[in-house]
Amino acid sequence: MSSTSPPKAAVPPMREPAGIKLRRITAGSAIYDRLYSAIVSLQMPPGMPLQEKRIAEEFGVSRTPVREALLRLAEAGLVDIFPQSGTFVSLVPVAAIPEAVVIRKALEGTTVEKTALIATRADIARLDAIIARQRADALHNETSAFHEQDEAFHETIAGIAGYPGIWTILKTVKIQIDRARRLTLPALGRMDNVIEEHVTIRDAIAAHDVEGARNAMMHHLSAVIPDVAELQLQHPDYFS
Repeated sequence: MSSTSPPKAAVPPMREPAGIKLRRITAGSAIYDRLYSAIVSLQMPPGMPLQEKRIAEEFGVSRTPVREALLRLAEAGLVDIFPQSGTFVSLVPVAAIPEAVVIRKALEGTTVEKTALIATRADIARLDAIIARQRADALHNETSAFHEQDEAFHETIAGIAGYPGIWTILKTVKIQIDRARRLTLPALGRMDNVIEEHVTIRDAIAAHDVEGARNAMMHHLSAVIPDVAELQLQHPDYFS
């Protein structure tokens, strides 16, 4: 961990989607969801200290639900709790990323093959709409919105295939990949590259080219490995 004191934890505000009535959840779950989002999006970067007292004050709750949320985050590999030193946002474990990529390839290879077999014109239109939003986000350098549409692209493919549960599994598997990828998006040309890769996948699906769709997805998912190697050099304090 860097000798420079990292910034104090401040919980970013959560925006409630317009027109959506949120389900009633416990204080611990609400805190967990907020911190989870902030950590994965790098609003709370690796190494940042998390103070129970301050988080409790910001949410207007006791320390008990905060402690519950932090323990859940530790189980997810996003927080490190050191009894004598404090609680910190975990560093991104480089060793965990290749295995996560292998799992993504295996599962998303299945979803994209099935989608290439059965996709309708309406399905292709849904993918086109997502890609169009990504182009707009890239144009305005909206990295967070771009990432959300990236997620939507892959989730939509799983949904078209009839395997929405695969995406539910993958969201847990790829947590550390997502943290690393947030660092790559600001890189010059990276968002444009992602769009091109998505277009290649989309075109193969539209042509019902099962092998082509799978190969395009494998190429797309492999890009994170060399990216992480480069990121380690640029942000050594963020990785373990």
